[in-house]
Amino acid sequence: MKPTAPPRTYRVKSYGCQMNVYDGERMGELLAERGITPAAEGEDADLVILNTCHIREKAQEKVYSDVGRLVFAGKQSGKQPMIAVAGCVAQAEGEEIMRRAPAVSIVVGPQAYHRLPDMLEKAVAGKRATDTDMPAIAKFDALPARRKRGSSAFLSVQEGCDKFCTYCVVPYTRGAEISRPFKGLVAEAERLVEAGAKEITLLGQNVNAWAGEDDKGRGTGLAGLIHALARIDGLERIRYTTSHPNDMEDSLIAAHGEVEKLMPYLHLPVQSGSDRVLKAMNRQHTAESYLKVIAKFRAVRPDIALSGDFIVGFPGETEAEFEDTLSIVDEVRYAACFSFKYSARPGTPAAALDNPIAPEVMAERLQRLQTRLGEQQYAFNQASVGKTCKVLVDRTGRDPGQWLGKSPWLQSVWFEGEHAIGDLVEVTLAEAGPVSLRGLVPAPV
Repeated sequence: MKPTAPPRTYRVKSYGCQMNVYDGERMGELLAERGITPAAEGEDADLVILNTCHIREKAQEKVYSDVGRLVFAGKQSGKQPMIAVAGCVAQAEGEEIMRRAPAVSIVVGPQAYHRLPDMLEKAVAGKRATDTDMPAIAKFDALPARRKRGSSAFLSVQEGCDKFCTYCVVPYTRGAEISRPFKGLVAEAERLVEAGAKEITLLGQNVNAWAGEDDKGRGTGLAGLIHALARIDGLERIRYTTSHPNDMEDSLIAAHGEVEKLMPYLHLPVQSGSDRVLKAMNRQHTAESYLKVIAKFRAVRPDIALSGDFIVGFPGETEAEFEDTLSIVDEVRYAACFSFKYSARPGTPAAALDNPIAPEVMAERLQRLQTRLGEQQYAFNQASVGKTCKVLVDRTGRDPGQWLGKSPWLQSVWFEGEHAIGDLVEVTLAEAGPVSLRGLVPAPV
């Protein structure tokens, strides 16, 4: 590499989970402290960060494809950006990326991006830089003060995973479970609210595994943290994701009936309705134990909207076992879901299993599952018609005077009127579509 001028603008392209979105925002804040600003819409950036996800199929090849597109576009425009690869693919494939993609100047893992500015200095000097160390707590201590973006904000409270599901790379790319200290989290939430955030979503690979000591030195779990955050003036809404059924304490379930600011929405992955498949996945719960957790939530918050994750076509999955998954879907009645075909991740135990499911069988099962889930989401939206609720405005619509936001149940709602981003607007849900609702704002009296 030859020395180059320091970048003046950047763009972060984040893939995958909400944790990656959070990490992308934090990298932007690090760069902003160095005077590097986001590239204007439609303009080329001097620095492009590909913030990658390792969960999806062919994740590595998508990185090389994106790098290739950036190189080609740079040759066409005569302005070649500096390229950095961050996130979970960087963690898992760092040295290989450096070998296969000479256009990449920086490779940084998800627990080391607080050192991005130092790595950038090396790259400007003509030295390629790689850092895939995993000091998670050190990362948070080194990050700058938060800069809120929009009416909602993410707050990472827990990272890593100790569950070792056989299909998942997260324990290898994000490391062991760690919980950020209580005091720092409350302080960060207060700063976000001071900057204008009305809603905070608490993030973690297993967010309900968070544990710490409160301001009086007492041991507490996620419920205690939520109660503390609810006391922040100006914070209107609290959410959290993603949870594991085995870490669901009764105190957190009870919080849904006790904390008005905690929204009636729960994302709780189950992955399969078959106990044999769940055991092969090392999920450490059964279909029955999962359903018991769901029943507890509905007992304290009957209107709660439920979301989940499903994998179809896990090695050895029979038609009868897939039907077990459809059965659990029918029993729970989800408001929203994410569902995927199984894809082997290199280095995971499931990648070595026999009895792979034929691609056409997986595709057919996924279509059946998604049809069922889509019907349930539409039914949930239809059942919401007639309710009056507050919608948090987070963006403008396509037409003048149109606004879009989220209901307490995380539904997308659009309506018209004279409002602004960040407003909490009381609307009546008037018409339901498969993925959104139309709201009506009552006329002033």
